[in-house]
Amino acid sequence: MSETDRGVLFGASAYLMWGLTTLYWPLLEPSAPLEILAHRMVWSLLVVGLLLSLRRGWRPILAALRTPRQLLVLGAAAAVISANWGLFIVAVNSGQTSQAALGYFINPLVSVVLGVLVFSERLRPAQWTAIALGAAAVAVLTYAYGGVPWYSLGMALSFATYGLVKRFTTLDGLQSLTVETLLMLLPALAYVAHLESSGAGTFVSLSPAHTALLIGSGLATAVPLMCFGAANRRIPLSMIGLLQFVVPVMQFLFAWLIFDEPLPLSRWIGFGIVWAALVVFATDMLRNARRNPRPGREKGEEEQGADPGGAGERPAAQPN
Repeated sequence: MSETDRGVLFGASAYLMWGLTTLYWPLLEPSAPLEILAHRMVWSLLVVGLLLSLRRGWRPILAALRTPRQLLVLGAAAAVISANWGLFIVAVNSGQTSQAALGYFINPLVSVVLGVLVFSERLRPAQWTAIALGAAAVAVLTYAYGGVPWYSLGMALSFATYGLVKRFTTLDGLQSLTVETLLMLLPALAYVAHLESSGAGTFVSLSPAHTALLIGSGLATAVPLMCFGAANRRIPLSMIGLLQFVVPVMQFLFAWLIFDEPLPLSRWIGFGIVWAALVVFATDMLRNARRNPRPGREKGEEEQGADPGGAGERPAAQPN
């Protein structure tokens, strides 16, 4: 098997696993979303810390922890990815999986807008068309949902902001995730301890299976990330950019076929406009990649394990 084929296999595996986690979080009920989020942070740190030890990759982390600028960047990344994880869990566990799908569909478009606002990037006509279609879709879906789809917008904005912030770190995906979860460890542990001491926690009070599922949230976070890191070193960013759409497609199908969420004609129209925007966006991205082939990755870009589009051409990487 060639390196490219291996990269596609790793990438497809990563995005399929991220899509399947949509079915995982409802299994953790009756745990509240904030409790699930706290456990996800705690057990993710355990898993990524173990993986990092196997790679002997702690030295860059220790250097980053001694650098105030890197700590500030990673602290901001920890805050926005925590918000993204929390919004995703709330959306899925409250019967709003279609809003989660919408959030990740429009995320690349939000990333492009951030590129314009923050880096003054110039957009091609096709990119402007995709953004205009995305805005029209949000307007239609606001009518369809009977209100602004806040979960979708919150997830798209937090995810795009995460990618933007990650452009300023020198760590790879696994290393940066380790620091991010490390920074959130004390608040997460304190919250879990408070819940357990007050009798409101569910970690040990329900069943061994429930306890195992909460612990498993760490694996559900780290394993897809490792597969993505392996893919990102082997295949072009344009290919990863196309693979990312596997996740929201799976989420939309789950909302429709498994969770039986209401999808009236108005919502189908709104999602149809989103898909049209993404067709325009992906076609332009592939055309531009052929015209301007990149001979190699820039330093720091090789394994941005959770860079959700950054700005401009960077694709979404870690959906949830």
